[in-house]
Amino acid sequence: MTDAATPSADPDLRSDAVYARNMAALFRTDPRLAQRLDELEPDDSVILEAARNGAVTAAVRLPGVDRPIQVHSRVDPEAEAARFAESVEVGTHLCFVVHGFGLGYHVRALYRRLKGEEILVVAEPDLQLLKAAMDTVDLAEVFADRRCAILTSEDRGDIQTRLEPYGTQMMLGTRFVSHGPSERLNGPFHAGIRRLLAEHMTANRMALVTLVANSRITCRNIINNLPTYVATPPIDILRDRFRGFPGIVVSAGPSLRRNIDLLGRLKGRAPIIAVQTTFRTLLDRGVVPDFVTSLDFHEISRRFFEDVGDFSGTHLVAEPKVTWHVVDAYRGPVSLIGNDFARQLLGDALGFRPGLKAGATVAHLAFYLAVYMGCDPVVLVGQDLGYSNHVYYVPGVPFHDIWRPDLNRFCTIEMKEWERIARHRRLLMKVKDIHGHDIYTDEQLFTYLQQFEGDFAALPGRVIDATEGGVRKAHTRIMPLAEVIERHATREIPSERLAYLRETRWWDPSRLGPAREALDRRLSGLEEVTRVCRRMLEVLRELQGLIDDPQRFNRRLAEVDRLRREVRARADLYRLVSSVAQQAELQRFSADRRLALADVDSRDRARRQLDRDIRFVEAMLEGADVLGGMLREGRDRLTAAMEKTAS
Repeated sequence: MTDAATPSADPDLRSDAVYARNMAALFRTDPRLAQRLDELEPDDSVILEAARNGAVTAAVRLPGVDRPIQVHSRVDPEAEAARFAESVEVGTHLCFVVHGFGLGYHVRALYRRLKGEEILVVAEPDLQLLKAAMDTVDLAEVFADRRCAILTSEDRGDIQTRLEPYGTQMMLGTRFVSHGPSERLNGPFHAGIRRLLAEHMTANRMALVTLVANSRITCRNIINNLPTYVATPPIDILRDRFRGFPGIVVSAGPSLRRNIDLLGRLKGRAPIIAVQTTFRTLLDRGVVPDFVTSLDFHEISRRFFEDVGDFSGTHLVAEPKVTWHVVDAYRGPVSLIGNDFARQLLGDALGFRPGLKAGATVAHLAFYLAVYMGCDPVVLVGQDLGYSNHVYYVPGVPFHDIWRPDLNRFCTIEMKEWERIARHRRLLMKVKDIHGHDIYTDEQLFTYLQQFEGDFAALPGRVIDATEGGVRKAHTRIMPLAEVIERHATREIPSERLAYLRETRWWDPSRLGPAREALDRRLSGLEEVTRVCRRMLEVLRELQGLIDDPQRFNRRLAEVDRLRREVRARADLYRLVSSVAQQAELQRFSADRRLALADVDSRDRARRQLDRDIRFVEAMLEGADVLGGMLREGRDRLTAAMEKTAS
């Protein structure tokens, strides 16, 4: 007779049919985890037994612990899971983080209570327990619609990658739910996951706020950059061009001063990619970078390219959202990377070109460019991501020139640097530097670190941190720049790899006219969409007065349906207007969520729906008006470029 305290595993409790259904669903949504589980051989750490009601329950043996820890009820694990799910208030959050998967009973019960766009994120480090769950409990529905993500490690890069599709839901409301037995099994893991997810949500919030706040200036910059977008070559001339050579990404962190003079030894042996902030600083030291990256939307970025005599040796690679003042000021080789908004404006023939992953900073763009060009390893220089020696920038950057009028014996560069840090005192946090010592960073820089670490984790090649200071970065190897030179920059780049600079046609004016015609078509279509939206607004306001007259209300509602079909017929223009009116889209998403949860009668619901739709159409009309002004400005810039070329 088996001791009840130490149940024995029963192989008959595992089901091939259940396993096949679960794994088929998991392979579609998380193939990496599914592969790991499929290759995992069960051991004796998970003990399965039949509960009193016939369902499978489980206990887990821990090293050094005499008694296994029971994961689910031995009487009725499904009823226990139902009580767990009922204790969780749903409807007020879009994301639920569950600490512990067990055999999945409570996860499935909670999933069945979710509505609409809600998602589950489940933290579970025990792969043996996950394997047992796949073998015993039918969970295919949980994985079927990609609304459940499973975190199995405290790797920040892995978390970033897995949760990237769910950023909006997490931003609009996340609730943490604890499964008691799982916390007893892996308490330190779950504490670490809570901390990492809090950091992840902070990064998401900043990214979403930035997207909404800058949507209009971003669209305006892209439209004003269309002459350069269409007339200069795309970056496909750079794909794998420097495969087999290291790529040096030079950022403006304070540690750059330690090895800036070594960069000259890399010239001709590794492509040097400078962020815009360091461009003039490197030139002043006699180092001509092979590439410079730019993406910042603010006009002040033009200062990084002023007072430069010769641009011919450096190829500017920029996102089209960069302020057009930078693109206009740069008098050397230029390539703008592909952009969906520009493609929607121009159509595929004119607007399609290779792109790179969207990055938060010019340093991210420089890193993605190095990867695109096939560089291995990618070497980071001056990428502190923290306040090394309590300063923000390396000495001599153009920002110091901007501060110069304020300097006197009572206000030094050091004081200005400290003010730059102190402005973010409420957002400061301590992290570890490359030596294991505490260093301050802030919420914004920490967000950049998280994106980098996710990128490093996904990169098949090597990343070397040769900053020699700053924050410790996961998935990198720390190495002094002098050692990088000795070990990796051992041969000259063949001249044919660099010949493209003189062989490429850097300006093709023949594409300017077709681009202007494309904007003319967009303007014409925008006028029609505006007319339909104004008519829609009239009908919606009329419906507000007909809520108490259902027959007339329903007759007029048919007109709304007709107008909606007209708008859908111009979905391309609707998407363009939405790009300008990001705030309206976010507000509508929130309003839809509140409506789905509201417990009101049909008339009150109709009133709320009309209020939502009226506010949305008003915002879209305003967005269409703004977009029209941008398109006319862009058309004028294309005309000016054509006239300048002709003269």
